[in-house]
Parts: sequence; structure tokens; C-alpha cells
Amino acid sequence: MWAGSYSDRHGAKQGVVTGLIGAVAAGLLYLLSLAFIKLPIVSVSILLIGRAVLGGAESFIITGAVAWGLGLVDKDHAGKVIAWVGTAMFASMALAGPVGTVLYMSEGFITIALTTTALPLVVLLYLVRMPSVAPHPHGEHAPLKTVISAVWLPGVGAALASIGYCAILAFSSLFYADKHWHPVWMAFTAFGLALMLARSVAGHLPDRFGGAKVALVFVVIQAAGLILMWLARTSLVASAGAAVAGFGYSLVYPGLGVEAVSATSPKNRGLAMGIFTAFLDVAMAVGSPTLGWVGGHLGLAAVFLVGAASVFGSGGVAGRLLYTKSSLERHGRGR
Repeated sequence: MWAGSYSDRHGAKQGVVTGLIGAVAAGLLYLLSLAFIKLPIVSVSILLIGRAVLGGAESFIITGAVAWGLGLVDKDHAGKVIAWVGTAMFASMALAGPVGTVLYMSEGFITIALTTTALPLVVLLYLVRMPSVAPHPHGEHAPLKTVISAVWLPGVGAALASIGYCAILAFSSLFYADKHWHPVWMAFTAFGLALMLARSVAGHLPDRFGGAKVALVFVVIQAAGLILMWLARTSLVASAGAAVAGFGYSLVYPGLGVEAVSATSPKNRGLAMGIFTAFLDVAMAVGSPTLGWVGGHLGLAAVFLVGAASVFGSGGVAGRLLYTKSSLERHGRGR
């Protein structure tokens, strides 16, 4: 929320720059932790502080980037902005894992620290010539409570759908290992590739047909994929289910994001997206341990069934948003 408000008041580009500077500071803290390697408690404490700084920096970078994109286009393209920024995030996650492993195996953690420091500096140089979006004066911003009241329902929907994403992110590899299926990363790879493909091809649908309507359709697809994983008896079927789930989740989040953006004024888009994105963080913080409890008591396959049930809850939210919008339109015509 702080990142969103900062982007609105000081400019979205400045929000991204602030986040990148924070990421550089995190990398320097990583390097500093190595200087105290003979004092493990001190070293780990510095490392954890660096992780916390990087978490805050990530919020500024992502929230600022979305607000920046929204400020550069008209509201009719909000869905594509949210979808494409999300696609870039998934692509980076898919790439950074293998690259980070190779770096770590070659020279140890120092290569991770140096990369964490250097990459944000490279991006900062790239951003110098990028067009910025003018900030809005302090007096033009709605109170925090007003923005939360406008965004909370799409946020809850996104959180419920994201629990299904958490099921695959956190437990698909464990599920494959338990079944002795290889490679264990196949489900998440299938999920990510299908998501990126769907957003590249169909990222315009929320803008064209309405965010809630598209989210409602794709919620069903995502839930079907998770149910297929629950029923899977082979790795091929499970991977296909993960791909279907990724295809479904691809437009649930940007679809509901369009609803969140449309419920607020352009002057509060950064804060609105910050609050909206925070719901995903809450879903991961609460949903993953909950799914872990389910997996421990009912078996790993049950994680995907519970994830599907949560995703269907997101469908209820999308239906409620559609009903509310339809009622307002009928009331407007009646006048």
C-alpha cells in the first residue's frame, strides 16, 4: 500500500526507481553478510535484513510498474497492462531459478549477491530515457479507506484464485516426488508456459468483454485444471491439468484487476493496485500453510482439490461483481 501511494504522489517511474535502489541495497547487504561468515548469527541476521529490504523493493518495482503502465495508456487497455506485467514476472521466475542455480553452483552465494546488486543498476540505466507519468498533487487523492472499500471485493476474488496458484507453486514438485514422477518441476513449468501463452494471445479480453465476465469464465477453467491434477494417475495427466490451470489463472487475476482499477480514479491507481496486489500476498502467506496442513492430513492430492474449491469461491466473487454492475446499469437506464 505504501508503494502504491508513493507511486501516485511522486510518480510511478519514481516508485520503480526507488524500488530498484532498494534492490541494490539488498544486494549490498547480501555481500556484507559474507564478510561475517565466521559469525553465523550476525551473518544470517544481515542476510535476513537484506531479504526484507528486497521484499519491500519488489513491492515498489511491481506496483510502480503497473501504475506506470496504466498511466501511459487509457483505461480501455488496463487489462493488457496488468496481464503483460504479470507475464514478465512469470517469465523472470521461470528463468531466474535455473540461472540462479548455475551461478550458485559455480562460485557460491557471492555470485547471487553480485547479481542481485548489478541487475537493478542495469535496469536503472535503461529507465533513464523512458517516459514518465506526472504525479498527482496531494489534495487530489482519495482517503485510504475509500480506496480499500472500492478494491476489497476484487482483491478477495484474486486471493481465492491465487490459492489455487499456490497449490501448484508450493506442492506440485512434492506431489510429483511422492508419485516418483520426473522431472518434478514439470507441473509448474506447464502452468507457467500456459499462463504466458494465454496472456500473450488473450490479454485483451478483459478490456473487450469486461474483467468480471472474463474472470468468471476463466475461473472455471482454472478449477477444472486443479481437479484434473487431483484425479491424475500419470505425470502426463497431471502436467496437462497444471497447464489447464495456468491457462485459467492467466486472466482471472488481470480480469479482477480491471475491476479494481475501474472502481477508482486515475489519481489513485497506484494505491488501488498496491492494495489489490497485497491480497495475493495474503493468499500466499495464509493459503500455503493451510494447504500444507491439508496435504499433511489428507495427502498431497487433496491439496489440489481444496485449491479448486477456493478457486470456485473466486467465481462467486466475479459473479457478484457482474450482478452489481448489471444492477447499476439497469438503475441508470431506469433514470
